[in-house]
Amino acid sequence: MSLILFSIIWFKNHELPLVKHKIYRHILFWFTYSIQGTLLEYAWIHDLFPPEQETYVLTLAILFNFLLVSVKMSFSYYVMEFPVNDLLVQKKAIFSVVVQILLALIIAIFFYRLANVFVISPLLKPEKIVGMADVFNPSGLFIALLDIGYICGIAVALKLFRLQASKLKTEKFLIKDKLETELKFLKNQINPHFLFNTLNNIYGLARKKSDQAPEVVLKLSKLLRFMLYESHRASITIAEEIKILEDYLELEKIRYDDRLKVSFEKEIDDNTQMITPLILLPFIENAFKHGLNETTGDNHMEISIILKNGMLIFKTQNTQDYNGENIVNEKIGLSNIRRQLELMYREFSLTLDNLPKVFNVSLKINLNSHGTL
Repeated sequence: MSLILFSIIWFKNHELPLVKHKIYRHILFWFTYSIQGTLLEYAWIHDLFPPEQETYVLTLAILFNFLLVSVKMSFSYYVMEFPVNDLLVQKKAIFSVVVQILLALIIAIFFYRLANVFVISPLLKPEKIVGMADVFNPSGLFIALLDIGYICGIAVALKLFRLQASKLKTEKFLIKDKLETELKFLKNQINPHFLFNTLNNIYGLARKKSDQAPEVVLKLSKLLRFMLYESHRASITIAEEIKILEDYLELEKIRYDDRLKVSFEKEIDDNTQMITPLILLPFIENAFKHGLNETTGDNHMEISIILKNGMLIFKTQNTQDYNGENIVNEKIGLSNIRRQLELMYREFSLTLDNLPKVFNVSLKINLNSHGTL
C-alpha cells in the first residue's frame, strides 16, 4: 500500500503531457502494485522450498503475481470504464450498474480461482490432485473476493478522486474567468463615466469661450492615453495612481477657478507599492459630480493618502448642499469600485458618510492582501 501511495505522490509532483501522463500513471500504478504483490507471494511460498532454490522461488512469485494481477487488472478496468462511467456520465440506474459489477466480479473470481487451482497449486504442491470442485472452495472464493475487491476499490477511488479534482479545477478556472470578465466590464464602465464627466467640463469651457479649453483638452488626452494603454494592467505603482489623481484635480481646478480649494496630503513610505489602477479616482470624480457640482458658493475638497507597510488609508471630504438625508445612494462609479475592491483585495473597509454640508469617504486597504483573482 505504501508503494502505491508513493506512486500517486510522485505523479502529483511530476507533471507530464496529458496523454503520456495518463499512460505512465497507469503503468507506474500497476508496476508498483506488482512489486508489492510479488514480494507478498514470495513471503508466502519461500518456506515451501529449500534455500538453494531462492531464484526459482522468486520466479514463481513473479509468475503467480502476473497471473493474478492480469485478472484483477481486467476487472478493475472493466468497472472503471463501464459501470462507473455509466453511473457518472450516462446516469444509468444504480441497480443496473450493481448487476454489471456483480456479474463481472463473479467472472473475475472464477478465473482467479482457475489460476490458483490449476497453475499455482500444482507448482507449489505437485503431489496434490486438484479438480473443478477446488475452484469453488468457500475459503478460496472469499480470499479471491478480498484480493480483487481490494485493488479494484483503490483503482476506482483514485479514478473518482481524479475526476473530482479535475471538476474542481475546471470550476475554479471558470470562476476565475468569470471574475476577470466582470472586472474588465467594471473598468470599462468607469472609463466612459470618467470621459463623460470631463467632456462636460470641456463643453462648459467651450461655451464660455475660455482660453483654458485647449489646456484642458491636452490634460485630458494624457489621462486618456493612460486609460487606453496603462489602466488594463493588473497593477501600477502608488506613485502612478497619485499622478492620475493630481492630473484630474488640475482639470477640475481649471473649470472651478477660484471657487475650488483643494488640499491634497500625501504620506507615502514606498512609492513603488503596487495598487490596482484607477481604484481611487472614482471617489474624487464622485465628489465633483454629486457634491461640488451641485454646491453653490465656495467649494473645498480635502484628500489624504497615507501608505505604511502596505496598508493604504485614503480619505476625502468635499462640501455639498445638505438635503436632510443621511442615506448614501451609490451611483455607478461607487458601486463599481466597491465590487472591484471585493475582487482585488481580501482586506479592505469602505465607509461613506453623508453629513450636513460635507460628504466623507474613508477607505482602508491592505494592498498586499490579494483577492479572488
